[in-house]
Amino acid sequence: MREGWKEKTIGEVCDVVNGGTPKTGVSGYWGGSYQWITPAEMGKRVTPYIQQTERTITSEGLRNSSARLLPPHSVILSSRAPIGYLVINTAPMATNQGCKGLVPNKEIDHKFLFYYLESIVKLLNELGSGATFKELSSGKLKEIPIPIAPLPEQRRIVAILDEAFEGIATAKANAEKNLQNGHEVFESHLNAVFSQRGEGWVEKRIDEICSIKHGFAFKGHFFSNNGEYALLTPGNFYESGGYRDRGERQKYYIGDFPREYLLKKGDLLLAMTEQAAGLLGSPILIPDSDRFLHNQRLGLVEHRTVEKFSNEFLFYLFNSKPVRMKINVSASGVKVRHTSPKKIGIIQVCVPDSIAVQRRIADTLYKLHQETQHLESLYQQKLTALDELKQSLLHQAFNGDL
Repeated sequence: MREGWKEKTIGEVCDVVNGGTPKTGVSGYWGGSYQWITPAEMGKRVTPYIQQTERTITSEGLRNSSARLLPPHSVILSSRAPIGYLVINTAPMATNQGCKGLVPNKEIDHKFLFYYLESIVKLLNELGSGATFKELSSGKLKEIPIPIAPLPEQRRIVAILDEAFEGIATAKANAEKNLQNGHEVFESHLNAVFSQRGEGWVEKRIDEICSIKHGFAFKGHFFSNNGEYALLTPGNFYESGGYRDRGERQKYYIGDFPREYLLKKGDLLLAMTEQAAGLLGSPILIPDSDRFLHNQRLGLVEHRTVEKFSNEFLFYLFNSKPVRMKINVSASGVKVRHTSPKKIGIIQVCVPDSIAVQRRIADTLYKLHQETQHLESLYQQKLTALDELKQSLLHQAFNGDL
């Protein structure tokens, strides 16, 4: 630590204020002149500062709850669901019980405090506890050590970080826009291909082209965190189509099972349940033989004709916007929406009658997809590098190296 710096605890330099929620059933507590924020709203913020909130409370709601008004330029930290969102209020503001308000004393600049908390979000999460979801207590938050530089030095560091982070934010916005543009170029070309009604294209029902077979109901007590056979679930599907490696979250199966549910490389499956928004109807091509298991709620595409459609062509057909929309319309359910092979089978599609044309289209789309994925990978690497640069600058700032 540099000369002139001190180490104190957050409780020594801040008043830590818990939040609260007025009774939601009492209309007289809501819609008043006092701002009131929750972790959910904090997660939507793109700048550190907030003046107006989505919901407000009345003076009566403030009096009849544990919510307390924080003075302007306090630092608000979400302390559960999740831990680590941060904002600075520019107007008096209360919070719900999922937040902690940190009111800095005269020893510490509010933005210096904000940046320090941003630099230790990982630690804040490690200090959280709880069975249903982790929560950071006021007691533990107050005990966290914080390096305190002289106020002029704090403001010098804040100015450096402000300028650097403004540049990083601009670079991230550009990279995210380029990432989205690359994805949209491919989507636009894909949807244009399957919107054709030209010569050689014919209308068919999906069940004239292929059948769709349900997977096996594998028994949960044979699930494992490792093993020879990976159990496919909707978690292995990208919303935009394609296989997702779940890494440490991948489940394996160590029990006996019918061998017909062991998949081959190039097999085509569809997600027939919507366990995440936009997932319904998403296709994947199996990347390896004799490694993946065909689980229930996933549909295996099997060809009906002797001269088969290529699975690569059908992958892009099922991933096109018109077909995905029709599959979504076919689904039903209250909590989780599902479709079925029968419902998918009656969907009308337009396809080229020539197998050679189908293969040429699939090859063209594959090459374009590879090019756009390469560009997306480069932009994603840039975003990761920018996040790492930000953390590096924060680390330097609070080690006294800026």
